[in-house]
Formats: sequence, structure tokens, C-alpha cells
Amino acid sequence: MHMRTMTSLAAALMAAAFAAAPVSAEDLHKFADTARLVSIGGSLTEIFYELGAEDSLVARDQTALYPEAALALPDVGYMRALAPEGVLSVNPSGLLVIEGSGPPEALEVLSHAGVEYQTVPEGYSAEGVLTKVRAVGQSLGLEDKAEELASKLEGEFAALKTRTDAIAEPKTVLFILSNQGGQIQASGVGTAANGIITLAGADNAVTEYEGYRPLSEEAITAAAPDVILLMDRGGDHSANEAELLANQAIALTPAGQNKAIYRLDGAYLLGFGPRTAAAANELADLVYGAQ
Repeated sequence: MHMRTMTSLAAALMAAAFAAAPVSAEDLHKFADTARLVSIGGSLTEIFYELGAEDSLVARDQTALYPEAALALPDVGYMRALAPEGVLSVNPSGLLVIEGSGPPEALEVLSHAGVEYQTVPEGYSAEGVLTKVRAVGQSLGLEDKAEELASKLEGEFAALKTRTDAIAEPKTVLFILSNQGGQIQASGVGTAANGIITLAGADNAVTEYEGYRPLSEEAITAAAPDVILLMDRGGDHSANEAELLANQAIALTPAGQNKAIYRLDGAYLLGFGPRTAAAANELADLVYGAQ
């Protein structure tokens, strides 16, 4: 095939995939064969294990870091940079993928290779977690188990809401994704970080943009966060804290002055899977004090 034709075809496939509406939980159907499945998205892999369906998994993506048993599964790559040959190498009968996985043309190639895939909606809220649980259960034909898990999680989220509703003066939290060369990359709205901050009964210190972007010193000063939140990447936390406080804008914020800088495991904090209510409670403990 001529190179230009191949490029045009790839572009068309990508456009079609992007144009497709997200699949809702109600639209999902059971896999014809649940014997050799690949889960793309750490939260989905966690749900497989919670439902006792881990024996149907033959591979995972790089974001699936919990439970520890999942690490023994073959890794087919990062959820947003999948290569069809890597996925096909485990001879899957189907893929369950979290919304936002791709690239779209890779999923299209897999589909044409005879690998059925179903997309589960992503959502950074309590309802988003419940939707995932029910969607996975429906896909696997485990609706009853999924409903039991969803009911358990609903109770956890209800207890969390009772706690956070009692907070009279919410604190502001700045989530910092990275600090490379003194350049702060921070979360705005529409992110998992924004979602977990909200669930913990706090306010995101940055609401002027969506996603993760570099934050100027002036913007940091204006945000004036009470708390700074980061992912725990291991290593020397005291050194990392010193680097942050070396930024004059950070040092002058209430969080900097009080050294209110906290870290939680990234998959736990931002995964929006079955452990989300526990993560939000732990974050609330850090921000407001343990109950």
C-alpha cells in the first residue's frame, strides 16, 4: 500500500475512534470468552481481583500496580501508548480498557485482529468508581458480585460524605505532579487529583484551567494553598521537600510556612478504583487531622 494511503487510513481510523461516543456501563455486554482477558487501567485490574475474577487475566498495563499479585502478570505497556503487537503477544480473547486508553488506531488494529474490546467510562468521583465496578461485572457476567461490591463501596462513600459535610472551613490543596528544574507542574480541574481533593472535603487551590500545567510563581502565590499534595515516588522525601521550599513562592504559601507537604501512593491516591474512599479518608486525615 502506498505510504500516503496508509497515512490517510491511519488518520481516518483515529478520527473515527475519537468521534465515537464513550461506551456507558449499560452499553457494555458480556465477553463471549472470558478466559484470556487483558485489563488496561489500574482501577479495572483492581476490580477484577475484588470480584475474584483474576484467573481470567493474562496481562495488565503499566498502571496496574495493585494488588501485588497483579505484578506477576505480563505487562503490555502504558495504557495511553499501547502497541498492538505487545497486546497480541499474550494471545488475548478480549480487552477491557479504561476510557482514554489508546492510541485509538492501536485499538482499531486489535479489533480488526479479532480481539474484542470494551471501553469502561472513566470518572473522578464516587459515582465514577461505582460505574466502573458495575461495568466490569456486567462484562464478565458477574453482576451479582459487582453489585455486592458496589453496595459496600456506596456505604464507604456515604460515611466519607458524612465526614466531609461536617467540615465548616474547607482547606485548599495544591497537587503538584512534578517539580523539575524548579518548574512546578500542578493540577487544575477535571483531573483525578481534583477529584480526590474534592472527595476529601477540601478545595483545589487551582481552578483556572483543566488538566496539569506549569504554574508560575505569581500563580502559586495567588493560589496560597493550605496544603501541598504529591505522589509518593519513593526516595529521600526530606530532600524533595527542601527542593520545594527552595521555591520562594512555595515557601511563602501557608503550606510552605507550615511545612504541610504530604505524599500518598499514586495508584492509591489517583486510581479511582475500589480503594478510593479509603484514600480520600486518608487524605482528609492529613489535611484536617485523623479522626
